[in-house]
Amino acid sequence: MTAFIKRCPECGSINLTYNEQKGEVICNDCGLVVEEKMVDTGQEMYGKSKSGEKKSRGGAPLSMQKFDKGLTTNVGEISDIYKLESGAVRKFLRLKKWQERVSTSIERNLRLAMAELRRVASFLNLPTVVRDEASRIYNFVLQRGLVRGRSMESVIAACIYSACRSYNIPRTLDEISNASDVERKEIGRTYRFIMRKLGIKVTPSSPKDYISRFGSILHLSPKTQNDALKILKKAEISELTSGRGPAGIAAAALYVAALLNNEKKTQREVADVAGITEVTIRNRYKELLERLELEDKVKIKEAEARIGKGKKKK
Repeated sequence: MTAFIKRCPECGSINLTYNEQKGEVICNDCGLVVEEKMVDTGQEMYGKSKSGEKKSRGGAPLSMQKFDKGLTTNVGEISDIYKLESGAVRKFLRLKKWQERVSTSIERNLRLAMAELRRVASFLNLPTVVRDEASRIYNFVLQRGLVRGRSMESVIAACIYSACRSYNIPRTLDEISNASDVERKEIGRTYRFIMRKLGIKVTPSSPKDYISRFGSILHLSPKTQNDALKILKKAEISELTSGRGPAGIAAAALYVAALLNNEKKTQREVADVAGITEVTIRNRYKELLERLELEDKVKIKEAEARIGKGKKKK
């Protein structure tokens, strides 16, 4: 389709093409994008415009979270079909049966997988951009036949974890395991397999990403969270963060910062929020304590003594 612009400002050519999908006017000779137009992929209301022209399209926008991207027309739900007259019920039940028969195995798999993905993502309260990314990764995995020999739930969980890592959304394997009812080891194994086969490179998650989230759940003050970030900075300089779980380091830094600011939080409370054991908290806590200044150590010891006295009184 030839565009409205007569000449290319770069080479002066009149051989221009308008790409409706991307909303761009492109010069076919030099490849310059002459003009970019906004493409509206959202819902459009039925009726007529102010100029009297009839609007030609309608419906919801495309979504990667649906197995058919929202384009397929279904015959109807069983509950709705049984509300029709007896003759119409038999007709639409037969049509629905044939619609399911003619669908491919990939379509049937995607229908179940996208429903599971929406359920897990809703449980984890993930943003739409992460859900779309997880859906895109699962489509790649399915098209390349990497789902064979693995449960659909474990692949979905691994795709969600990969999408969270891509957008720096702090979600641990334990959280995804609880949401998907899949073992943590199985999710990790499937995740590494998918990353290797698809060639996706994801930067390692940083302990800093977990500070605001864990601190908000523990109801810690902004000053405590800022102190935890400073402690993590010292830990990075001392190379304490390498080879250790980011959630454990972040939880230990928050525990130390809470002691310094006289905010009473037990190791059990912090460990439960981070999804780790108290032993991990204690080990990371001792390592951080060795790198802190002498004044901070004294304050922490005094805070621990106060907490211990409070437990004995109870």
